[in-house]
Amino acid sequence: MAEEDDQIEAEDGEDAGEEAAPSKKKKLLKLAMITGGVLLIGGGAAGAWFMGLFPGGDEGGAAVVQAKPSFYFDLPEMIVNLNSPDQKQRYLKVRVSLEMSDEETIKVLRPSQPRLMDAFQVYLRELRSTDLDGSAGMHRLKEELTRRVNIAIYPSTIDTVLFREIIVQ
Repeated sequence: MAEEDDQIEAEDGEDAGEEAAPSKKKKLLKLAMITGGVLLIGGGAAGAWFMGLFPGGDEGGAAVVQAKPSFYFDLPEMIVNLNSPDQKQRYLKVRVSLEMSDEETIKVLRPSQPRLMDAFQVYLRELRSTDLDGSAGMHRLKEELTRRVNIAIYPSTIDTVLFREIIVQ
């Protein structure tokens, strides 16, 4: 009889263990679903708040900053030979616009145009075609041309040089 009681208890223990495991899994699943739902709702609310979908908030805050108007000055097209160590003829064709935030700078640029063209030509003729490879090369060229314009028209300044056309052949 004692053996039968041990077998019955063993069977009950196995059943209890099997029932406990699914119960724990269900609790963990429920907890994960609740946590996921809270995170989803919180993330959506935070995203909506950052996008400005909720009214109010910054009524007394900083005023909206208006962008300054930009003015442009076009330089004539330039075609120059590039410096080439292998004696191959390579050409650079470039058309640029100068962007500035002060309209008075245009009055300084008009009489300085021959000086600007000379500064550009001297610099561009010393470039190699490898200097113009990739976006980094274009960025360096843009920065250098902007620097040269600002030196030529000092104390006036421009914001940047914009490429309207650039061809390396």
